[in-house]
Amino acid sequence: MSVPLRAFLALLLLSASVAASAQGCVAIRSFTACNPNAFSNGNVLGSGWAIAANYRYFESYRHFSGTEENEARQEQKTAVYNWTNQVNVGLTYNFTKRQGITFILPYSYNTRSSLYEHGGKGRYSTRSAGIGDIRITFNRWMWNPDSVSKGNLQLGVGIKLPTGNFNAQDFFYNEGTDTLPNSASNPWGQYQPVDQSIQLGDGGLGYTLEMQGYLKLFGPVYGYMNAFYLINPMETNGTLTYRSRANERIMSVADQYMARLGLNWNMSRKLGINVFCGGRVEGIPVEDLVGGSKGFRRPGYIYAVEPGLDWMRGRHDVNVSVPIALYRNRTQSVTDKENTAASTTGQIVHGDAAFANYSVNVSWSIRLGKGDPH
Repeated sequence: MSVPLRAFLALLLLSASVAASAQGCVAIRSFTACNPNAFSNGNVLGSGWAIAANYRYFESYRHFSGTEENEARQEQKTAVYNWTNQVNVGLTYNFTKRQGITFILPYSYNTRSSLYEHGGKGRYSTRSAGIGDIRITFNRWMWNPDSVSKGNLQLGVGIKLPTGNFNAQDFFYNEGTDTLPNSASNPWGQYQPVDQSIQLGDGGLGYTLEMQGYLKLFGPVYGYMNAFYLINPMETNGTLTYRSRANERIMSVADQYMARLGLNWNMSRKLGINVFCGGRVEGIPVEDLVGGSKGFRRPGYIYAVEPGLDWMRGRHDVNVSVPIALYRNRTQSVTDKENTAASTTGQIVHGDAAFANYSVNVSWSIRLGKGDPH
């Protein structure tokens, strides 16, 4: 296998580091915000172990209902701000160059600043921190990497375990009847579940379908693609939202998806430098593929352009990408539609969601297997 092809395959696997999670309130939790290159270049260069780490950051604050932005939220200083920092660690064992199994452990620290969640009397923050939902995936190339040089396709199936806290709680000011201990200066408030967007898990046992592939186009230029879908059969998880509408009082357990398509250019064989750019879509559907879709969720999706840079040397691979949002759509949820149908005034109920302008993704992987380092 040529050096450029080996480098590109490693890039393809590493640049799939963001599996599925819209940038902002549309994301139910950040467990899939990053899917580190748990395969790493080990599965194209030989059997053995590989380890990877991925960091993702974004700030969401631009509110949309459908495709229309509510700019007044920022002008009136009522916008909700979410800051998400997440680190994922992926461990892979490749049985052969063709197939392997991956374990992904996420950890995140989230902060949410808002007015409306604190009685509208002041801007305060709630936080969540801890491990998310662990994923285990089996992956297999459709064709032997040794026998093809111009293209290949990898398929993966897996499970998502409900290991993340789906009822993380924090103190909400100006709500309820509890007080902070021995502090007369603090307003009344109470501990309750944080918003769905910063919960650490969803409480359900899920199943994942994954696909990634490459195609040599000309010279050092390759096309690449990635796709991911999380199937969540559970309908609701029992966590309270404290929303007024009856059909929004319990959090929904939603599916998630992501797809990427783009071009990669191997700029320097000697230095191991690749640049890539493509389009991506990620989000949460209105209705799940399996099971019910009631309860509270913020469905929607983002179209983004994703430029990136990759450096590969020996057993190491470092990847940086910055997906930049071009189009955002907070779609009507099942409960939005039910509330619209139940309205006696003909009111169209369409919730909003805060989206980010961009996210920052940094990944690093190292092959521990025997392989064939270049």
